[in-house]
Amino acid sequence: MADDNRRGEDDERGPGAAYQMFVVMEDLLDKLKLLDYEEEVLSKHNMKPLSRHYFASSAYMPSNPGEQFFMFTIIASWLINKAGRPFEQPQEYDDPNATVANILSHLRAFGGLVDFPPSKLKAGSGEHVCYVLDRLAEEALKKTGFTWRRPNYPTEEMEDESVMEDDAELTLSKVEDNMTGEPDDDDEEENIMDLEALKSRTNQSEASLSSKPDNILESNTDATEWNLEVERVLPQLKVTIRTDNKDWRIHVDQMHQHKDGIKSSLKEAKGYLDKLQEEIGKTLEKVGSREKYINNQLEHLIQEYRSTQAKLSEVDSATQSLEELEKVKQEMEEKGSSMSDGAPVVRIKQSLTKLKQEIVQMDIRIGVVEHTLLQAKLKEKSKMTREMHATNIPEPAVGVY
Repeated sequence: MADDNRRGEDDERGPGAAYQMFVVMEDLLDKLKLLDYEEEVLSKHNMKPLSRHYFASSAYMPSNPGEQFFMFTIIASWLINKAGRPFEQPQEYDDPNATVANILSHLRAFGGLVDFPPSKLKAGSGEHVCYVLDRLAEEALKKTGFTWRRPNYPTEEMEDESVMEDDAELTLSKVEDNMTGEPDDDDEEENIMDLEALKSRTNQSEASLSSKPDNILESNTDATEWNLEVERVLPQLKVTIRTDNKDWRIHVDQMHQHKDGIKSSLKEAKGYLDKLQEEIGKTLEKVGSREKYINNQLEHLIQEYRSTQAKLSEVDSATQSLEELEKVKQEMEEKGSSMSDGAPVVRIKQSLTKLKQEIVQMDIRIGVVEHTLLQAKLKEKSKMTREMHATNIPEPAVGVY
């Protein structure tokens, strides 16, 4: 909850608030290692280990939003399950809005403060992504019963060393200890070599050596003790360099190894391919020679087949011409039989007789109609005459006086 309160005061913390996510990311990586995420997440999904600033957003760092968002959803779902709440593992083609909303709902259930829009998490990196994962990691650690304790530093037992007789040899042993980088239990200020004291001691040792030149010609050190001391100090003198997957030298070495492997594999495969090529060439030669032999053996049969095929084509053409002649002959016979037959003439005569009868009937009907019209006209004329006589009434005669 302290992180929640600090996140609400980003504007009051000053310009250093923009770099707080780098610290949160480093703490998150330690928590993930405590939860054994290498075995439960990375090995399961065949993923690379996270770098110290993987989810931190910066203009000077390479970013891959799609990969980082997928990694964020995978780790968030694993942490939620670790914290004791069921959460289905998201797939690569799921809706990102639904996935983010589901993660934030579980974060609210744990008591986390969500005062930012969900779209901030879709970038796959940044302050809010680090905050969400760090908050879920704390809940997972609480569920597993993990508690932070103060570190217990082991006490190193100093072995008894033989006291050097000369001050110059004592100074030389200190120089060798500083070069091998063996840590002391004292503060850093005590580990820093005093150059002035070293110069004075060196001058004193040179003066003592000049006064006693015979003491340095022969060594009193036992060879067995010297070998034992060398064997004891030898593991501390080895320099171990941690391999970084981003180092270009490692990539160059891998490229050379792959190149050598390709060359060796190419030599082996080239031998097989050459042998296969020879076998295929021999097989093609055998097939060609066999084909020539078969052609020579079947040449007369091929000639007979060609001549027979030519005769067959001639017979087909003759047959086709005969069929056409038969067809023409049949048509001529049909026309001749129709011309010598008198049935059509009889049918024509019958049709003419029928037409004459119909003409007589039509003449009769025309006469009846003309007679009817004449009677109607006469009736109409007599009617008009009567009407005219009825309207001409004679006037009375007037006498002349």
